[in-house]
Amino acid sequence: MFAALRADLWRTLCRLADWRAHWRYLNGSPVVDVAIITNVRDEHERHLFWGGRRPPRGHSNGARIYLNGVAGRVRGLDITAAELMTREGRARGRELFIDAVRWAESRGARVVLLAASTKRLFGRDGAALKTMFPGMVFTIGDNGTALLLCRDVERALDQAGLDTRARVLVIGPYGILGTEVTNFLLEQGYRVAGFGATPARLEDFGRRFPGVQLFHDLRLVGDVDAVICCTHSPDAKLTAATVENLRRRARKLLVVDVAEPANLDEDVYAKCHRLVVRQDAGNGHSPLLHFVLGETSSRMLKLAPQTVFGCFAESLALFHSIYRERQHRRLNQDWFSVNRSNMAALADAFQSVEISAARPHCFGQPVTRFNLDFPVVGSAARRAA
Repeated sequence: MFAALRADLWRTLCRLADWRAHWRYLNGSPVVDVAIITNVRDEHERHLFWGGRRPPRGHSNGARIYLNGVAGRVRGLDITAAELMTREGRARGRELFIDAVRWAESRGARVVLLAASTKRLFGRDGAALKTMFPGMVFTIGDNGTALLLCRDVERALDQAGLDTRARVLVIGPYGILGTEVTNFLLEQGYRVAGFGATPARLEDFGRRFPGVQLFHDLRLVGDVDAVICCTHSPDAKLTAATVENLRRRARKLLVVDVAEPANLDEDVYAKCHRLVVRQDAGNGHSPLLHFVLGETSSRMLKLAPQTVFGCFAESLALFHSIYRERQHRRLNQDWFSVNRSNMAALADAFQSVEISAARPHCFGQPVTRFNLDFPVVGSAARRAA
């Protein structure tokens, strides 16, 4: 009951404090420019946002975000990532998503993000969704996330002192983000290994990337210096045992985790945090970005101030680019496709609103040290090594 009252109070305060929305309404302007439609990560997040009360319509308002005058509204669907992995859950998810788009359209939105696990609810091209709402720009946000992820990986490897002699494991290499980060690592000259739990997809990936060592069992990978997590699939999640098995002796393991929900989750991290340096990845920061209620709202999403997920950043920057800077040619680009052309366009759009890779954080806490060596002294450190 307390959780429900707290969630209701937060939403009420957001609505009252959103003076920009009040001003837009009085001026007859759209209240929402970008609808960020997302499932919740898990039951904990469902409880955080709704308590014991479920939204009658199956979705409700979340965080209110502004980027240089662009109004973004998170619309949370009452369905978890795990539920969306079932046939019944996906059917319900599609119904809720379409209704949430209708809600956004009635408030003037022109860009819609399929966030988190909703990305593939309507297939790889979203054709049915685009036909239903021809006036909307739909994006899955992975061009922006891939762009920021590669910047995160480059910075993390550099700060950890890992050069191209390092061996880097990509978990989920055959997904969109996994493919992009694998390409990036190979171009930089790193030794790359890949792990995936789906043999057929792993085999297909191997034909496209013959220089990558591929494994379907984490126990067979051997020692690596860093792991890039690009999936939250239950069959591909890191555990305390696999962290111990993958890290080099007397060295911590660098983990760059872009998965939502996290691959190396908080419970596992609590068990092995002395053995890893972990950071969340794929998030964007801008001094022009603001949450209504500031840190109170950003913390609800486990984000630092003036920071959003890369897919959120893409949708907000796209609206700014297309409708504020009148880059109308970007209306003709397929934002369900991740490619170098789209990423180049996003890089320009990010630059115009000062979006850069966010400072490293791990579950909301700043990551200040990337040293993978254990301290020389201390019995606890020797036991961990």
